[in-house]
Amino acid sequence: MIAWILVGGRLTPTAALAALPRPNLVIAADGGARHAASLNVKVDIWLGDFDSSDGLKINAPREVHPAAKDSTDAELAIAVARQRGATELVILGAFGGRFDHAFALALGACRLAAEGVTVSLHSGDEAGYPLLPSQSVEVELRTGQIFSVLAASELRGLSLRGARWPLTNADVPLGSGLTISNEAAGGLLNAQLIEGVALLTVLEETRRA
Repeated sequence: MIAWILVGGRLTPTAALAALPRPNLVIAADGGARHAASLNVKVDIWLGDFDSSDGLKINAPREVHPAAKDSTDAELAIAVARQRGATELVILGAFGGRFDHAFALALGACRLAAEGVTVSLHSGDEAGYPLLPSQSVEVELRTGQIFSVLAASELRGLSLRGARWPLTNADVPLGSGLTISNEAAGGLLNAQLIEGVALLTVLEETRRA
């Protein structure tokens, strides 16, 4: 069951965005509801403290939470999606906007992946996929398409195949620039890791779909 979680970062209409599998469930976290129109989806649940939804009106059941809480609106939305049986989460509007929220989403996606949830981050012009040990990531990329592996911890045994600059069992320090701005060789990119936590990010084309 695929759930789309709409959050408040940027969302750029691209062919990659249009090609995403359609959802069974759509949950908007506060101001993320503004993306529903461009995505042509009906919001099933709209939740949050509604501090970033001024002037926004959509026809959806609202779940109001206090501003003083221990979870972000995005985390609340993800929890509801899982309670309703979602096995795959696509977090849309994940990049751009406030850095603290984007950073928390990226790390949270890695935690969810470690719990066995299929999760990806997307903003149309950029996508992100958690990379964990024993969970290889494969994505189809165009020749020259830019991707990065962001080391969220010390990485051991990183291998990249289908890249202009491949790696085999490489060790990558936390926050290293070694794996920033690589390029796809065209076709299937495969990333594998022996130890650590990382996020594979892909830059998508920015022309409108």
